Amino acid sequence: MTDITLISGSTLGSAEYVAEHLAEKLEESGFSTETLHGPELNELPFQGIWLVVTSTHGAGELPENLQPLFDEIEAQQPDLSAVRFGAVGLGNHEYDLFCGAIKTFEQLLNRCGAQRIGERLEIDVLEHEIPEDPAAVWVETWKTTL
Repeated sequence: MTDITLISGSTLGSAEYVAEHLAEKLEESGFSTETLHGPELNELPFQGIWLVVTSTHGAGELPENLQPLFDEIEAQQPDLSAVRFGAVGLGNHEYDLFCGAIKTFEQLLNRCGAQRIGERLEIDVLEHEIPEDPAAVWVETWKTTL
């Protein structure tokens, strides 16, 4: 059984790399993980722990590979009360809707009953050339809340 399901939404690949790096760090700590890049709703467990990692595209929008999952959840409104999740967003602080995609996704999960674990991580790609670095620091604290 997977302890943590990582869900990545990425336009240029940065969020995918961050998700894969977080999966490695979690596995080093004894967790089992499954990483899904833009999954469909039927691929996800409706219980357990999700870790959503997404970049923000355009004006605060979800990446194309994550938009279908968002649309499915929004349309079906599944009961996600047995889901706890972590949230990691990548963005550029020069845009008005900095890390808007993760905030939008988080709101949808909350409306369906899921509860966030710990603080949301927002990575400014202009300040962190390698976004995996702040993510690795964050996950050390996040995993202790599990």
